[in-house]
Amino acid sequence: MPDMMLELACPTSPVCGVDEAGRGPWAGPVSAAAVILDPARVPPGLDDSKKLSPKARAALEIEIKESAVAWAVAFGSVEEIAELNILHATGLAMRRAVEQLSVAPTFALVDGNYRFKLPCEIKTVVKGDAISASIAAASILAKVARDRLMVEMDALYPGYGFAGHKGYHAQVHVEALRTLGPCPIHRRGWEPVRLALTKINGC
Repeated sequence: MPDMMLELACPTSPVCGVDEAGRGPWAGPVSAAAVILDPARVPPGLDDSKKLSPKARAALEIEIKESAVAWAVAFGSVEEIAELNILHATGLAMRRAVEQLSVAPTFALVDGNYRFKLPCEIKTVVKGDAISASIAAASILAKVARDRLMVEMDALYPGYGFAGHKGYHAQVHVEALRTLGPCPIHRRGWEPVRLALTKINGC
């Protein structure tokens, strides 16, 4: 289980953990979360969101929001992904999340190895969601928020199966693109979406 050792070793405080969800899907925004945990009230069971069941993530989302010093979730839209590319749209979502924290952090632990421009000092941590408790908490909030949004998108754009696969590669998604073509939340720069659009247009 991730602990608070990295947070406590940072040169200044408060320290936030930052992580994203949704860089790889063919549809929907990318999400990011920032979390400042209270070292005395770290929810048990924190882990990389991908290792947790949906039920466990939902329960931990509530605990994180109730016990954290501050938390925030933000998004990079499909339009921003197209304009900036997925890497920079992810950085934008991360910056928004950090800026929206009710307590301004002086240091951020960011999952991965890319140094995004954030309004505080940062340290990148490869596989940080398995090492840092605050990054793990951020990964859970980002994942749950994005999954919830994609369920809403399933109701808005029926037939694609967004509630199930959340915009990722799945056979039902492949078939829907072939028969229905892309919808407004599909990422036009992704090859499977581009190919489907080409076939629909007959080019």
